[in-house]
This record gives sequence, C-alpha cells and structure tokens, in this order.
Amino acid sequence: MDRDSAENLAISALVFIAEDPELLPRFLAITGISASMIRTAASEPGFLAGILGFILAHEPTLLRFAEHAGVDPGLVGQALRALPTGDERHERSI
Repeated sequence: MDRDSAENLAISALVFIAEDPELLPRFLAITGISASMIRTAASEPGFLAGILGFILAHEPTLLRFAEHAGVDPGLVGQALRALPTGDERHERSI
C-alpha cells in the first residue's frame, strides 16, 4: 500500500471515529487530546498512524471499520506500516 492510500484510509478512520458517539470519547481519552485539538493534532507526523493504531487495538472496532470502509481488515495494518511512525522505517518525531 502506498502512502497516499494509507493516508486516505486513516482519514476515513478518523471520520468513522468522529461519527461514533462511543468511539470518539474513548479516542479522545486515550490520546489525551480534546475534540477542538484534532485539527491541530492532525498536522503531527504520527497522528494518522495513531488513528489506525487505535482502530487496530480493538478487534470489534477494526471489523466494524473495515465493513464500513469496504476493505479487508488486513489493509488497516498495511496502511499503518505505510505511514510515518507506523514502523521502524520512518523517522520518529521527538
């Protein structure tokens, strides 16, 4: 999977999270950001990878998102690895 496709999938995942009244509060609590800070956080190098990591961390959420997006659940992990901070090939921000 190329980086553009991975970014698009991560953006779809963010929309999926934002539209779910149960997932959004959990995402905000785990990440420690407020809803008003999402736009600012989205400019950080690892943010999109963090969204996919959040989806991957809970299998029922992964399966719901994959069905919603019309993708194989395995593509979410591939997308994560294609993004900065998604694996060791990318520079990590400090």
